[in-house]
Amino acid sequence: MPDITLINPADETTLRTITHTTVEEVDDAVRHAMSAQRAWAALAPADRAAALRQFALTVGDAIEELAWLEVRNSGHPISQARWEAGHVRDVLNYYSAAPERMIGKTIPVAGGIDVTFLEPLGVVGVIVPWNFPMTIAAWGFAPALAAGNAVLLKPAEWTPLTALRLGQLALDAGLPEGLFQVLPGRGDVVGERFVAHPGVRKVVFTGSTAVGKRVMAGCAEQVKAVTLELGGKSANVIFADSDLEKAAATAPYAVFENAGQDCCARSRILVERSVYDRFLELLEPAVQGVRVGSPGDDGTEMGPLVSKTHIDRVSSFVTDDSRVAFRGSAPSGPGFWFPPTVLLPESRTDRAVTDEIFGPVVTVQPFDDEADAIAQANDSVYGLSGSIWTRDIGRALRVSRGVESGNLSVNSHSSVRYSTPFGGFKQSGLGRELGPDAASAFTETKNVFISTD
Repeated sequence: MPDITLINPADETTLRTITHTTVEEVDDAVRHAMSAQRAWAALAPADRAAALRQFALTVGDAIEELAWLEVRNSGHPISQARWEAGHVRDVLNYYSAAPERMIGKTIPVAGGIDVTFLEPLGVVGVIVPWNFPMTIAAWGFAPALAAGNAVLLKPAEWTPLTALRLGQLALDAGLPEGLFQVLPGRGDVVGERFVAHPGVRKVVFTGSTAVGKRVMAGCAEQVKAVTLELGGKSANVIFADSDLEKAAATAPYAVFENAGQDCCARSRILVERSVYDRFLELLEPAVQGVRVGSPGDDGTEMGPLVSKTHIDRVSSFVTDDSRVAFRGSAPSGPGFWFPPTVLLPESRTDRAVTDEIFGPVVTVQPFDDEADAIAQANDSVYGLSGSIWTRDIGRALRVSRGVESGNLSVNSHSSVRYSTPFGGFKQSGLGRELGPDAASAFTETKNVFISTD
């Protein structure tokens, strides 16, 4: 298989070359994983828990190293990358409690005792995207390992470096050979083999809705379990009675964080018509105040886009015909830089309103009343995230229940906590990650009846 040369998105320098995994190597990895999984599942729950805690400690000791790998490979600002590496540690710590809490049930029946067991699936394939390479990987591998499975992790082609390092850190921490393997390569080779291989009993995929549909269809051939976390076009709904200054000051960070390369990005701002003009007045200095610059600087809030291919796609949404309200700044010279951009589309069917841009571009549109706000928020094939700004708690609850989205924030923009479930409605995905029940999603329930006659 061909190699891939990795490029630093901030300055377009060459980082290193990565050799792609072949189909035959995937098959070998599955064989090793199946053997390692049987031994791992046979361990006492306390021993699996201790092993995961040690993995978390090892990651914790490598936070600075992992963060700088992400800076160079993905263009994430260093402050963000440090948080991401710490998040991997924290997710492992959280799920290290799960092995001793994989609790079945005793069900009252006549003539005996009925009990259930949560049995691990076996080998799990985790396919992660390029926008948050470390964190999204951990959402899959940590609960899967905690439930007694082996994991094969396929990082995105553009951003494999932190995943490869995590694979080595797992071995350094004492996890058995073959239990957690990182297989860099093409999606149409490694990813498709995860889907087709009968020894892989579940696929966890994060990425585009179009590819997610193909993954789901392929898994259906074997009735294989699947979790999908797909696209988003989330709304930031701002009512006239809200703290307008706070809503405007925080709105840029709800969409421009990670240069807009976030499936949870609130890329549609919907503002009650009576305060629409005032909100735009407040939003302009907030957008222009976003600090875009070198990812290695502690003060940087937004870095470059991930690749030349991606910047070309994002640029296609801002044409000569676009109604640009205002823009922020971005460095000139080498690198895949794109300034924060605010559009005022006239139509609700404008491509910038309906399509996931996955870059630092946001639309702002007015709404008339509560019903119109809900209707506009729901006018999308996606339903992943969103925010609601109002001082009226009744309205906050009504709109939260009315918006078809898996993760909502009121008077804030928080979407992801490892202790709460995360996932989408409609074409934003299938299943839930994170939270107290995530490890159970990597098990099958086995029912056993014991006769007392």
